[in-house]
Amino acid sequence: MINITVLQDSAGHCRGYSAEGHAGYADSGYDIICAAVSVLAQNTANAIERFTPDTIEGEADEEKGSLRVSFPDGVSGESELLLKAMISGMEDIADRYGSRFIRIRYEEV
Repeated sequence: MINITVLQDSAGHCRGYSAEGHAGYADSGYDIICAAVSVLAQNTANAIERFTPDTIEGEADEEKGSLRVSFPDGVSGESELLLKAMISGMEDIADRYGSRFIRIRYEEV
């Protein structure tokens, strides 16, 4: 199962996220859920680095299938929009394939 954690402040604004695990939907290399989640999580981090003024801190482990991203200096409006788009995509995947393969939780920081 893939576990997505969205870190939010008390106003509901995203302050970071993590994704870890493997969906187990199909064999390695053919798992469309893992591929979709990986693309969303990695592309969001890359887009924030390339197209916003924000600084992100991240850590990835391909073997564990994990990615963690945080914002040590705060989140701009541009990054917040990218994060909302990523979360929407993750929620769509969870709705389509179910909690057996992907789980999203929100944690206040």
